[in-house]
Amino acid sequence: MCLCGTVLSMKMLQARRAQLARDDRGDVPGWVLITLMTAGLVILIWALAGPALQGVFQQAIDRVTGF
Repeated sequence: MCLCGTVLSMKMLQARRAQLARDDRGDVPGWVLITLMTAGLVILIWALAGPALQGVFQQAIDRVTGF
């Protein structure tokens, strides 16, 4: 039985694992873009629906305190 193939496979696995460890930085620009877009959508929705939501909230408070 020849251990040459096994040793070579182990060396290749170790080299690949080391390369993956160096390259594992994640997708930071993608997450930054998602965060900024989400914040933009929240601001846009808040600007459009804010007055209506404030009116609904005020009506609910008035009904509860009106008893």
